[in-house]
Amino acid sequence: MIVKVDTPLITFESNNHDIGDALRQHGRSEIEKMAEKYFDRLISASVHFKEEGITTRCSVTVQMGGLPIISGEASAKHLRFALDQALDKVATRLRRMKRELREDKPARLDKGVLPDGSRVR
Repeated sequence: MIVKVDTPLITFESNNHDIGDALRQHGRSEIEKMAEKYFDRLISASVHFKEEGITTRCSVTVQMGGLPIISGEASAKHLRFALDQALDKVATRLRRMKRELREDKPARLDKGVLPDGSRVR
């Protein structure tokens, strides 16, 4: 039995902070935009905020298709800044993973050949 999920599960949790609707909406839209940009098969994502002294640590975990779980953490004084920095780290990992998959193709034989037929050294 195959179950198609139209809207992926994106959860927001915090031990110490009240996460408002604006932050949830911002996080949801950024996660969906990132997922669409890289692999477009978001299964689930979770965002967790934890207070650490005067800063807040944000942990973002994303599950996309058949890929391993990708996570990123960041600390900042404001919740939104911590969330944006953690999402940037996840996006960097997804970009590198996509590049690895794309560069698994065979090398071009004509790469580095000048119009006169000589090779670039």
